[in-house]
Amino acid sequence: MYRWVLALIFAAVCAILMALERMGFHRTATLPLKGDVKRETRFLAQYGQLVCTFITALLIWQLDKSRGVPICYALWTAVIGATVIATALKRVLGRVRPRRELAGKFLGPSFRHANYRESFPSSHSASALAYSVVLSSAYPHGTITFWTLGLICAALRYILDAHWLSDVVAGIMLGYLAGILSWRLYF
Repeated sequence: MYRWVLALIFAAVCAILMALERMGFHRTATLPLKGDVKRETRFLAQYGQLVCTFITALLIWQLDKSRGVPICYALWTAVIGATVIATALKRVLGRVRPRRELAGKFLGPSFRHANYRESFPSSHSASALAYSVVLSSAYPHGTITFWTLGLICAALRYILDAHWLSDVVAGIMLGYLAGILSWRLYF
């Protein structure tokens, strides 16, 4: 029950952030990253993405013979499910990314890919949190590490000015729900 309360809190925070952003309170935390720091942040920004998920599933399948296959199924279902839902919402809502003409506006449905209008919700954040929820459910001793990596990935979407803060919070909420539902589907 507490998980649904947390999801509702995420939704409320997202709505408040959207209202503040509409009022002009968008403040980016853009950092001028260079050299190794820039490369390392790019690595962290891929946490929970396709290649990362594939490698993790392969390792789980090899190292956890007793539960590996259902954990892999839960991981793939959560990450792919969160990504598909986030992509569908992006195409239906059409929110313009920061620092673009009409930034923050919802332009409505479009079925053609147009990166500038696919800001809400953050699919990187959604897949990173879905990934973290499943891994922390499977391996509770790693919960702090999994959640830290997921939240760093999500924060980088805002810091690197790819998304509004509300987009990131919505992605976190979506990923959290996808991870919970996927885990319950297999366990």
